[in-house]
Amino acid sequence: MNRVDLNCDMGESFGVYSLGNDVALMDFVSSVNIACGFHAGDPGVMRETVRYALAKNLAIGAHPGLPDLAGFGRRMMAISPREAYDMVVYQIGALYGFVRAAGGRLHHVKPHGALYNMAAQDESLAAAIAQAVKDVDPTLVLYGLSGSALIRAGETEGLRVAHEVFADRTYQPDGTLTPRDQPDALIHHDDAALNQVLDMVCQRQVRATDGQWVNIQADTICIHGDGAHALEFAAKIRQTLQQSAVIQSM
Repeated sequence: MNRVDLNCDMGESFGVYSLGNDVALMDFVSSVNIACGFHAGDPGVMRETVRYALAKNLAIGAHPGLPDLAGFGRRMMAISPREAYDMVVYQIGALYGFVRAAGGRLHHVKPHGALYNMAAQDESLAAAIAQAVKDVDPTLVLYGLSGSALIRAGETEGLRVAHEVFADRTYQPDGTLTPRDQPDALIHHDDAALNQVLDMVCQRQVRATDGQWVNIQADTICIHGDGAHALEFAAKIRQTLQQSAVIQSM
């Protein structure tokens, strides 16, 4: 049976006294993806989030996004592969510095929001992002949507990759995530989300919005920390994974 990682996007606030649920959520995950200032976060938040993550012995990843603070990096932008390469190198470098300064080591890179979704389907953007990761540090793991163009690009570049699945998002028949502007994009009930996770991890499949089963690989599971019951759900999903003996040791 698979041993899976549980990850959460963090450092997406502003001001070192506004880390929100991040520190508490760290007790339930095995890796964190820290915003690098383009879609969210600032230097102080990056520093503090890194400090707490290292104290809890978590794997730390850079979470580069599009330069869109107002839209939280979730709005599509027309960017070239060259621009994608540059902004990913820039953002990895920013977090890399904070991790090294704190005595740690950067573990992975996971694009955020619209950049993530664009790279899941656009081969040229995916290739640029994978190249950026490799050029900064070829030992970094590239997190991407399971079975996506970004995963394939990482494999082509010889990077270690992690097929990512989502606990609280619905899936389309082609294995992509349902766009957030559609009413059924999010799973709001904990039991439904937990059942989806177990299907993905244990059965290697997920039920799409049209009812059909889609094959999927789950190396790492993303949970979100900005929901009203984020902490409660994080505790439930960790307990569920532990009971199924599939979560990576902390």
